[in-house]
Amino acid sequence: VHAIGDKANNIILDIFEDIMNSSEKRDRRWRIEHAQHLMTEDVIRMGRLGVIASVQPYHLIDDGQWAEKKIGLSRVRFSYPFKSLLKNKVMLAFGSDWTVAPLEPLLGIYSAVTRRTLDGKNPYGWIPGEKISVREAIRGYTVNAAFAEFSEDIKGSIRKGFLADMVVLDENLLDREPVEIKNVQVIMTVFNGRIVYQR
Repeated sequence: VHAIGDKANNIILDIFEDIMNSSEKRDRRWRIEHAQHLMTEDVIRMGRLGVIASVQPYHLIDDGQWAEKKIGLSRVRFSYPFKSLLKNKVMLAFGSDWTVAPLEPLLGIYSAVTRRTLDGKNPYGWIPGEKISVREAIRGYTVNAAFAEFSEDIKGSIRKGFLADMVVLDENLLDREPVEIKNVQVIMTVFNGRIVYQR
């Protein structure tokens, strides 16, 4: 279900919880698409309920330019609360929201780990306490994204028998400063075991 605002997310969680409490237990993988602005108690509740936050990190470096003016300082504290979600055992699954935002996962990883807004006014990151590690961001785009769509048995990691969908980069993201990640280049793309791009 798509929900952006804190009230919308709260209502969706109420609905999810009602369904969970009134129906048989099974692997539904409840997911909120966007989950951008959350109430403090809903960050905790998402973890308790096992709801996946399917978020598009690029939106935060755009929204961070204006969100405080639109929703106020008290509510903006839990905008894109990646670190808080992880601390509460919420799975983060990342994507792009293309065509609304750029398709590039590297830009999304950069956004999640630096939180530097597009206007340059937040050099230390917008709501810097919610930054996550490069490793956590990579996991959001790979293993967790595959799990969120019931595909963890065929993709999301490099394993024998899995789909060979991957990129080769010119540098190891874990060895770069987070602010430099957006400059890392793709030198090869493999899709379904075939090289479809090579620089």
